[in-house]
Amino acid sequence: MKVLVTGATGLIGRQVVGRLRKANFDICVVSRQPERLSAIGKPLPLPGADAPDEAFLVLMRDVTHVVHCAALNNDRDAGEAGYRAANATLTGRLAKTAAAGASGRFIYLSSIRAVAGPGFSGIINEATPPAPQCAYGRSKREGEIVMLNAYASAGRTDATALRLPPVYGEGMKGNMAAVMRLADTALPLPAGALTGLRSLISSETAADAVLHLLSHPGPLRPAYVAGNATPLALSEIITAFRQGFGRPPRLLPVPALPLRIAATLLGRLASWQALTATQICDPSLLASEDWTPETDTPGRLRELARRSSQAR
Repeated sequence: MKVLVTGATGLIGRQVVGRLRKANFDICVVSRQPERLSAIGKPLPLPGADAPDEAFLVLMRDVTHVVHCAALNNDRDAGEAGYRAANATLTGRLAKTAAAGASGRFIYLSSIRAVAGPGFSGIINEATPPAPQCAYGRSKREGEIVMLNAYASAGRTDATALRLPPVYGEGMKGNMAAVMRLADTALPLPAGALTGLRSLISSETAADAVLHLLSHPGPLRPAYVAGNATPLALSEIITAFRQGFGRPPRLLPVPALPLRIAATLLGRLASWQALTATQICDPSLLASEDWTPETDTPGRLRELARRSSQAR
């Protein structure tokens, strides 16, 4: 069986390709930067959202399954239209072609931002009513909808969205990279204010979830939520990174209220809410289908920081 993997140079895509190769799948890799993939086969360029139909048909030759990792995120200049084109329009066109020409499953890597904004506090599972709060989240939610509609129009139910919490791993960008950079300083940080719990997932564990969804024999649900077994407070995440860097934790017991007042006065209340929110992803549905979430996230974070330090 051949699996088409888009976004194969990305944080998760690289891990997906490695996991599928170890599982003896034949791989067709697709990327916006195919020149970076010459060492792992004959990569194909990812078509743009406005590419002709033939460009998508070429991708599906002899393909059984599709894993769509490619996405636009962490781009402040993209705007609503840019995110929509990359994450929704392109996904819809790829899914429509796959539903017509690929006999296997379509796995769309989505995000909890498709259902909840950064300031949401609570448990996120498959039943959480979608309420995206940013251009990226809205585009990912639209991508889920157009993908499922494409398969429903073809009379098929073998497509699903895998909603992920913040992903960490080598080459990560965005907020997790910023937290690791912050941890690699001597700055004391207000541990007493950073108690909100949040789920994470490593790029390796996310790839394991993809392999599970491709391989398990039962029918696919429209969406799955993944996450680690034990959510961590931001103070615990910083401590794990600092331990990996060989630094002391330097966390101060500063109460949250004065910092919240300061954030309000500075017009940064939304940022403060995002920083202190509790967002727990419940992977019970995946676990009920015999997927195992990661159990030692602090250890993985320490190792990630240690490798980062050694690479400098």
